[in-house]
Amino acid sequence: MRVLPHTDSPTPVVASGASLRPERAVVRKAPGLHLIGDLYGCRGDAALMTDAAKLEAFCKQAVLDSGLTTVGSLFHSFGEGEGVTGAVVLAESHLALHTWPEDDYVTLDVYVCSYSCDNSSKAEALFDALQQAFQPTDPHLHRVVRA
Repeated sequence: MRVLPHTDSPTPVVASGASLRPERAVVRKAPGLHLIGDLYGCRGDAALMTDAAKLEAFCKQAVLDSGLTTVGSLFHSFGEGEGVTGAVVLAESHLALHTWPEDDYVTLDVYVCSYSCDNSSKAEALFDALQQAFQPTDPHLHRVVRA
């Protein structure tokens, strides 16, 4: 924490952006894997792009099949034939996705912590299942190992 020089104020003034926590060694306890995809040219099941209920059911089944744990979900349709935005909250972290059927485009975000065990293969299985369902012709994928 960086404290600015003394003023007449009875409490210290903390520099903008500084932490209010006392400085201490950082212990990294929750490494994880963050998989991010921009899926262009999607040619999979068209209903997954526009039907919020179907996409939610598919995602929750994919989570279960990958060995991860759903703790909640929320999916929203932007109207008949329009895109869907959705998220599945996992005990291990999250899955989020957004569809643009008019552009055959999907954004996909899977982040899985490996707090008590390495869940990387489960994250990859979930990400792969979603990619296979959307069948992108031009996937742009990113893999971030978080520690």
